[in-house]
Amino acid sequence: MIPRPALGIAAITGAAACFAAMDTTTRYLGAFLAVQLMLWVRYAIHTAVMTLWLAADRSKTFRTAHPGFQLLRGSLLLCSSTLAFYGLQHLPVAEFTAIVLLTPLLVTLLAGWLLGERVSPLRWALVAGGFIGALIVIRPGSGLFGWAVAFPLAAAFSNAAFQVMSSRYAAHENPYTTNFYTGLTGTLVMTPFLIASGIDADAVLLATPPLQLGLLLAIGALGTAGHLLLVMALGLAPTATLMPFLYTQVGFAALVGWLVFRVLPDTWGWLGIGVIAVCGAAGAWLNMRRPVSAVEADTVAD
Repeated sequence: MIPRPALGIAAITGAAACFAAMDTTTRYLGAFLAVQLMLWVRYAIHTAVMTLWLAADRSKTFRTAHPGFQLLRGSLLLCSSTLAFYGLQHLPVAEFTAIVLLTPLLVTLLAGWLLGERVSPLRWALVAGGFIGALIVIRPGSGLFGWAVAFPLAAAFSNAAFQVMSSRYAAHENPYTTNFYTGLTGTLVMTPFLIASGIDADAVLLATPPLQLGLLLAIGALGTAGHLLLVMALGLAPTATLMPFLYTQVGFAALVGWLVFRVLPDTWGWLGIGVIAVCGAAGAWLNMRRPVSAVEADTVAD
């Protein structure tokens, strides 16, 4: 594919908007529907769309050379999604998104530990700065968010592990095939959990009002579209060019959160979000200039 940086930036910005809209919809629907059902629908739609996508294009394939990698990768992303879906029931979307976007900084730590990457003083400074930004957002002891901050923090660690592990195999698998297995793994793992929860999915869906049912379908569509846009963006521009633009998700999250819930971060919240965004974008750019650059741009835990 011919490099087209401007189009790649547009695609990754579109992905960020999709993820922000999905998170806001998830927070809203959490008051009416079980999280297990929302997660299953999100991944089932992803699987269905990617099945049709691969079947319609003979240049792509369902075959994977590393099924163990696909299973582990999909499970890690499902873990991140689960933490996100539950965490969004307790935290504002913008603040949640900002904390999860510590992921590129955590990639620095895990790459140094697991892959033996040398961590420069500048990277350590950016990691420290990012965590300072998170502390500003969280403000421990203020009682603002309480125990719920464990959800985005755990999601950031899960997503960082997902990215570091992906960096070992990303160059050896077709990204569209990998995207298919992302959805399939999530669907297969969530199915027994949904059954064990005792939720009568058919009855719930039949009783769900049309607006809520449409929003439930939108969660799956937005998640799938976001990941497809990420894949397309990576084929149009260098990852180092694209990664900082993922941080537009914080702005989209704040905007959509205000439109739906009429809630915006306070002054300290904006300050912390800004610190995380600057340090995270710089850390992401540095990460992509080193061997860990093979990591895919699935930075957001959705």
